[in-house]
Amino acid sequence: MHIVAYETETAFDVLREEWNALVARSGHNTVFATWEWQKHWWDAYGSGAPLWVLAVRDAAGVLRGLAPFFVEQREGVGRVLRLVGSEDVTDYLDVIVDRDYAQPVYEAILAYLKQERARYDLIDLANVPEQSLTLNCLVSLAQARGFTVVIAQQEVCPIIQLPATFEAYVARLDGKHGHELRRKLRKAEAFDGIAWYIVRTQEELPQALNTFFHLMASSKAYKEGFLQDTRHTQFFQAMASAMLARGWLQLAFLTVDDEAVATYFNLDYGNRILVYNSGLLQDKYGALSAGIVLLAHLIRHAIEAGREVFDFLRGNEPYKYHMGGKDTVVYNVQLYSA
Repeated sequence: MHIVAYETETAFDVLREEWNALVARSGHNTVFATWEWQKHWWDAYGSGAPLWVLAVRDAAGVLRGLAPFFVEQREGVGRVLRLVGSEDVTDYLDVIVDRDYAQPVYEAILAYLKQERARYDLIDLANVPEQSLTLNCLVSLAQARGFTVVIAQQEVCPIIQLPATFEAYVARLDGKHGHELRRKLRKAEAFDGIAWYIVRTQEELPQALNTFFHLMASSKAYKEGFLQDTRHTQFFQAMASAMLARGWLQLAFLTVDDEAVATYFNLDYGNRILVYNSGLLQDKYGALSAGIVLLAHLIRHAIEAGREVFDFLRGNEPYKYHMGGKDTVVYNVQLYSA
């Protein structure tokens, strides 16, 4: 294995054709690792930060690993190597490693980082999923090379393993919550003028995103504050268009008399629906339970489409468990080199 280090944005252009093929072969095959996500995150948030993308190739020149780092200056710590994506807006992060070449790729990366020790003070890997090869392979190899490794649980990501039918899904819920969901769906069926849809075309997307932002800001004060940072809206707009072009976006709305009252911004990737963000018109139509009704439609839709997992991503909000979510864990992994 040998490493080529890219320290400018040209890394994304040079590696574009190989990037997603490696993601598909990796133990971190998630939409958050794709070129589309990583590139648009960097365009929105990476300005001014030194980029340091490590590309690992075998003797035949085949790309076997990517460590897309950038350097963050952190008060009291110094220069911190972080993965492109940042935990603030990316729920799963990891080094991208061909699962059949994990050990030699990790060894090459660690040897390179040991050699370049003078260029950083800490390696800080956030939101590493519990099934990650980083946890199962990199950590022991790093310790053997003299790195000090500190691992801590960072967040939970509740998921639903989807059954074959929606009826089987509802029957599997805790008795109280299954009964409550059926009641809400019956009430919605009797509600005049109710409908739901998923955005399908690029032509629909700009107006749909404006509606999504409105509902997102209406739902929670902290979401309204989040959207006041233009970097976030820039990221959503560019990322949504890229995701839709690849068939990975599921931007859905529930409407009453053509007025949007609830929305989910989901990602549809790798037989998995990922619930990335949401919005709700608070107070109006409160008796409808619009957010839960739309969520139930999307779970039914996922089951009928043959998806295997409905992933609520980070956070332990009660509704996720009422809808049948079971915890998985993401970890923070910090590596110090003497």
